[in-house]
Amino acid sequence: MNCVFVQIRCRPGTAYRVAADIALREIHSELYSTSGEYDLLLKIYIPKEEDTGKFINDNLLDIDGIERTLTTLTFRAF
Repeated sequence: MNCVFVQIRCRPGTAYRVAADIALREIHSELYSTSGEYDLLLKIYIPKEEDTGKFINDNLLDIDGIERTLTTLTFRAF
């Protein structure tokens, strides 16, 4: 499994609804509201055989209210 972090910027007033929609999909390990440029921080584990970009596209980016994302791939845990 590949650990991936996705920061999500939501349209104003939609962060809680976006978070609820993500939670219903049960694709995440952890989901946090955050301060700063992005509204939510999502930690997901993607199966090694899956294409990361396609997985995120197919399972996340069709949620209404998501304005922008920033994906960070991880390589090794210390």
